[in-house]
Amino acid sequence: MSDPNRWSDLTTRAISAVVMVVIGLAAVIAGADVFHVFIALVCGAMIWELVRMLMGPGGLLALGLAGAMALACLIAIYLPGAFAAPLLLAPAVAAWALGTRHRVILAAFTALVALAGYEMMLVRDEYGLIWIFWLILIVITSDVAGYFAGRMLGGPKFWPRVSPKKTWSGTVAGWVGAGAVGLIFALMTDAGLSLVPYSVLVAFAAQMGDIAESAVKRMAGVKDSSALIPGHGGFLDRFDGMLGASFFVLLTGALIGLPPGVV
Repeated sequence: MSDPNRWSDLTTRAISAVVMVVIGLAAVIAGADVFHVFIALVCGAMIWELVRMLMGPGGLLALGLAGAMALACLIAIYLPGAFAAPLLLAPAVAAWALGTRHRVILAAFTALVALAGYEMMLVRDEYGLIWIFWLILIVITSDVAGYFAGRMLGGPKFWPRVSPKKTWSGTVAGWVGAGAVGLIFALMTDAGLSLVPYSVLVAFAAQMGDIAESAVKRMAGVKDSSALIPGHGGFLDRFDGMLGASFFVLLTGALIGLPPGVV
């Protein structure tokens, strides 16, 4: 028998998603300073949530690290890479220096947020509108396909100890959706068909970002990172996949380059 409550949050999620899409789309299209400020604020909000999850609701500390993160992201994008990297990692060093019980997780996630946020700005600035859309659509498509396939098909859990709701059916559906997005962009651009498997890997990285954030929430004993986004929880809940995907693109781009035609 189907669970009548499995779609209970769909309306709220849809309304919040529309609002987020409108705001995010406006920032992406505007680009430049507007997009930089948007990403910096989102990164700051994620750090605020992270600190509150791992260290309790201490307002000043959470706001302080959140402000440092937003400022670091906003300044770093205007600096050469050699100067940007130390600035981006400064909030992580500050998080480590707090000496809390979860300081390794706090520092690692802080670094992830900073580097992923920087990469999103870099993709928009250096590669243009089409490739930031590609990155965003990979994450959205894999998430939406996984959500509906998981709710409709169910089946074995992907990693029940860490993310009890994520199923293999949803995970594979996310890969298929990402591959379809990669194929569309490969045909639209000069990137070639190598973009298809690369897009699947980006989707897998997004799913790992989701699972990593789920692990942090389980460690903290909370269901959502915050209640800032109705139906979605917090910014970390909504952007965890983008963190994993952006960091993967940053890492692979630095080590082996991106598929031909992307740059």
